[in-house]
Amino acid sequence: MTIPHRMTGTGDHHVLVLHDWFGTSAGWGPFLDYLDGRAFSYAFLDYRGYGRRKDVTGDYTLAEIATDALALADQLGWERFSVVGHSMGGKAAQQVLAEAPLRVRKLVGLAPVPAGAYPLDEAGEALFHGASEDREKRLAILDLVTGQRAGRVWLDRMVDQSLQLSTREAFAGYVRDWTTADLERRINGNPVPVKVIVGEHDLALTADVMRATFLTHYPNAVLEELSGTGHYPMYETPVALAASLEAFLHN
Repeated sequence: MTIPHRMTGTGDHHVLVLHDWFGTSAGWGPFLDYLDGRAFSYAFLDYRGYGRRKDVTGDYTLAEIATDALALADQLGWERFSVVGHSMGGKAAQQVLAEAPLRVRKLVGLAPVPAGAYPLDEAGEALFHGASEDREKRLAILDLVTGQRAGRVWLDRMVDQSLQLSTREAFAGYVRDWTTADLERRINGNPVPVKVIVGEHDLALTADVMRATFLTHYPNAVLEELSGTGHYPMYETPVALAASLEAFLHN
């Protein structure tokens, strides 16, 4: 199976990039304009049911994302690579690490979901699991994670893109898996260099959450909290995000 993808850069450091629950391989905003294509080659994957692979059906799980990500790396001839994952993609990146620990150079989580189960209270269950069929619930989630600071135009655009570029079946399937899958035993103590980047205005995946999870799981993990952004720094503070990411990958 040939896996369609998007590429940026031609550098020797290879990087697999995994998008969030609402996004696609194209959903990275102006951040892409500030990446160093001479030093890095970035490959952006679409999950099954999303973007260029919207018509590809599957189980819609993190394990399936990892399988496809590793297949893409093989397709590109990348034996070793770094992995970057945003939100749900941050947990999928850890699944890639669990499946192929010797192939991962570095791991970067952008407002990432931690490795363990992510329990939701009754209201959270209704909000997140109802979002596949309810536009306003999608908008409410985006408003929450950006600190209720974003304008309606941007929120509407993000919701419309998620509705147009993913199937409801995939959207519902992935949330069932990323909230319940538990990878802690498989990744705990892994010595891979890890950087976790969070936004100061993210009301869900906060710096404190990362200190209690990523920084306890990975002995070589560092944390950076970006000012002026919530859950979507690729849109909110793209220059700062690119600089933070590549400073870590360069070293």
